[in-house]
Amino acid sequence: MSIQPSLFDLPPAPRRTTPQGFAYQPDLIGPAEERDLVRRFEGLDFKPYEHLGYLGNRRVASFGWRRDDSGQMIETGEPIPDFLCPLLDKVAAFTGLARESFRHALVTEYPPGAGIGWHRDRPPAVAIAGVSLVSPCSFRLRRKAGDTWDRATIEAQPRSAYLMSGPARSDWQHSIPPVEALRYSVTFRTMRAPRPSY
Repeated sequence: MSIQPSLFDLPPAPRRTTPQGFAYQPDLIGPAEERDLVRRFEGLDFKPYEHLGYLGNRRVASFGWRRDDSGQMIETGEPIPDFLCPLLDKVAAFTGLARESFRHALVTEYPPGAGIGWHRDRPPAVAIAGVSLVSPCSFRLRRKAGDTWDRATIEAQPRSAYLMSGPARSDWQHSIPPVEALRYSVTFRTMRAPRPSY
């Protein structure tokens, strides 16, 4: 009698699907626009990424909103800089969302070997759009589905953009494995309006 498992005894393979609410656009901007953005990043006041006392292996510059020491998103009073506005216009056109609805911009610098672990952006972020610059990355998504995972991987090329909204933002986690070369990203988030206090 063979002890080798039959095909019917093997665990199910992960299902691969594109999340509802996820969109991808190659070549959102041209090479000259990319070079201009990267040149302007040199003047930003980058800080090490920190969240709840954890220091990440990347640097960030945040505008409009930021996370406070407790992890909550708060308005900074520092507006999205003018040099990012043409990019924001293209992101708004790609997503179909109103330009004014994007209340947060984050420029992230990934040195070689830097990545992001599995996570899900929390409220008040509603929709998240990102633009990948300089070098590619594997943008991975996963969602628990019973005993296995639904998974998707998008190879985000330089100058491309993605959108996570609806279930893609609320139900799926995402991560980026360590990058092989210097990479920048610009992430724009729409924010749910704060409840009025009386």
